[in-house]
Amino acid sequence: MSNPKLEVLTPQNSQLIFIDQQPQMAFGVQSMDRQTLKNNVVGLAKAARVFNVPTTITTVETESFSGYTFPELLDVFPEQKVLERTSMNSWDDQKVRDALAANKRKKVVVAGLWTEVCNTTFALCAMLEGEYEIYMVADASGGTTKDAHDYAMQRMVQAGVVPVTWQQVLLEWQRDWARRDSYDAVMNIAKEHSGAYGMGVDYAYTMVHDAKQRTATSHEALAPVHAPVIAR
Repeated sequence: MSNPKLEVLTPQNSQLIFIDQQPQMAFGVQSMDRQTLKNNVVGLAKAARVFNVPTTITTVETESFSGYTFPELLDVFPEQKVLERTSMNSWDDQKVRDALAANKRKKVVVAGLWTEVCNTTFALCAMLEGEYEIYMVADASGGTTKDAHDYAMQRMVQAGVVPVTWQQVLLEWQRDWARRDSYDAVMNIAKEHSGAYGMGVDYAYTMVHDAKQRTATSHEALAPVHAPVIAR
């Protein structure tokens, strides 16, 4: 019998869900730097947009305590409907189940807060009751402590969840640099969100391939002017 988890992620066989990427939830994250977390979440979102991967955004208790979804994430998907819940477990909300089912893809990439609560309960239930394959984006998810995140990831992996990282998902969807229709967009995501790798891409483009600088406006560089040295 073939193992579906041996299949690589493609834009045609996977879908994405963001769970509770909200300020109050992020305030409690201690497992990683929170600005890095947001950077990775937005990079993953942009990847889904480039490859037209169906994406669900769900939130919990937005106006009572969690706050609104990161605006940088919402702006990636203009007019996207956000699925509000009361349950910590997204699987308990029928709108979420319906959204996943409508996409007709069993591979579900997940990025959410917190790892040990909302991500774990969703993953276990979606696998048990919905027969989905769950791919948990470890560096676009966060827990209240490093131990909370790490042990939640271990529990999910033992149950059959596949751990991934956001850039891994991006490049797995791209797969081949000969795919020119998405090449430039993928490289733009790398430049903006991939840290040192993105800096290296910028350097190679401008210094090796003589590309223009990646700025929204032009900036003139003034030549050096040596000031006189006064002998004392």
